[in-house]
Amino acid sequence: MWRRKTIRHKASRSANDLEEFKRKKREFEKVLRQARRDRQLTSKRLLQNVDEDEDSMETGSAPHLSPEQVREMICGVQRGGGEEKASRLASLRKALRNPDTQLTFIKSENSMHMLVGQLSGHNAQCQLEAARCLHELSHSPHPSVGQACLSAGPYLLTYLSSQSPKLMEICLYTLGNLCADRTLVREKLLAQGIISALARCIQNQRYSLAVVEAVGFALSQLLQAKEATEKIIPAVEDSGVMLDLISALTPDHEFGFGPAIECAWCLHYLVSSNLHNSVLVTQGVLSQCVAVLITLGGTVAKGNLEDGMELLIWPLLRCLGNLLVSGECDVMPEDTRLLAALCVFSQAYLQSHAGLSRESLWVLNNLTASSSGFCSDLLLLNLVPMLIDLLSFSKGINLMVLRVLGNIAHHGPEYCVRLTQAGVLNGLCATLKMAEPEVVTLSLDVLYMLVSSSPQVIEEFTRLNGVPLLEAIQYNSEAEQRVRAAYILDNHFSSFCEVSS
Repeated sequence: MWRRKTIRHKASRSANDLEEFKRKKREFEKVLRQARRDRQLTSKRLLQNVDEDEDSMETGSAPHLSPEQVREMICGVQRGGGEEKASRLASLRKALRNPDTQLTFIKSENSMHMLVGQLSGHNAQCQLEAARCLHELSHSPHPSVGQACLSAGPYLLTYLSSQSPKLMEICLYTLGNLCADRTLVREKLLAQGIISALARCIQNQRYSLAVVEAVGFALSQLLQAKEATEKIIPAVEDSGVMLDLISALTPDHEFGFGPAIECAWCLHYLVSSNLHNSVLVTQGVLSQCVAVLITLGGTVAKGNLEDGMELLIWPLLRCLGNLLVSGECDVMPEDTRLLAALCVFSQAYLQSHAGLSRESLWVLNNLTASSSGFCSDLLLLNLVPMLIDLLSFSKGINLMVLRVLGNIAHHGPEYCVRLTQAGVLNGLCATLKMAEPEVVTLSLDVLYMLVSSSPQVIEEFTRLNGVPLLEAIQYNSEAEQRVRAAYILDNHFSSFCEVSS
């Protein structure tokens, strides 16, 4: 979960094995977070038990057991003594990595009754192993398996007040996985008090960062549900958990980014609901997002692109961008460091994470759309040439840059002249030649504002041989572009066209 704090392993594991395990885990986590980042879908999480050499990063690697073999394992657990029970439960857990075995298990008589009995017993090791078995089951792709786990729901929730952080963590990820299954499962967990249990857990365990990360994961699974706006978000807001989520946004340098990432996604889903954003702003979500982005921007500017940092930047940008759109940022501080951070992100992640570069420019667009101060600061900090350099990039990046340039030009002649001095006309001459209709349309809109502002801009565009571009668009482009190009030519370049003809 993007932790930098090292995990102790058994001495018997070789250094090469450890590195391979860590590599596979990083790849596994990256796939899960990719799903959340790009598609905002619920994604189940499987905690790996790193204390055993034979553990595999892949689910379904265990052989499929027959119903007879499963019944034999269940009876073995029931007959064994304390340590023997724990050992047999560990063997059962490994067998339950096979999806077909999971189905066979829940259909076996007394199977869930046995697991719940071990989970609710007094043997701590058996409790832990039973919780791990349930965790394997919760990761099943079959909805019926998750529904069968509901009988353990009250105990999983009760153990969120346990004295064992390891048991709490397993219970939290199990609950999070169950929340991803079906509306029926979520409704049952909500009725059993999952939201208040999560709120108490993060409040009591705020210094146990592994638990905070797990709470964030479980809560984010709930907040992504289709019924979240009506049934879940109001209960989350009433639980008082927002302040704890906000305080967790600052990453811990020793532990890593995991807790901050999970809590940032929770806040993103809350902000996206647009229910009570003014309350979130009052509680400090805006100022905290800005502060963390500025800090991360300084780190990235120094060339320090730590693994996992981009996964925190992403939800923070979405929180800030959506808050700006919601109109709840009347008190938005015009901090030039934020502008610098957004521009740094858009450059640093251009090749490795083009989507993140586009998101940074989206926030920059939202900032400049409503603030002449931010537009002035972009010019004063000489950041416009950097934006112009990005006009050659596709994947929506040049579109966002054009919107930002349009926001600046919209503020009047002085801004337009300064944009021209920064070299924006050269960039527009390039985008006017592009094949994407939307890019050409936006370029024409920006150009119209520029040439309407000052005769100097008209002279400069003519000197750059830009008029033939407009004529080509007038005769060869789509209807919308032709109309715009003709309007600009008729109103600002008619004398030049007459002479040239």
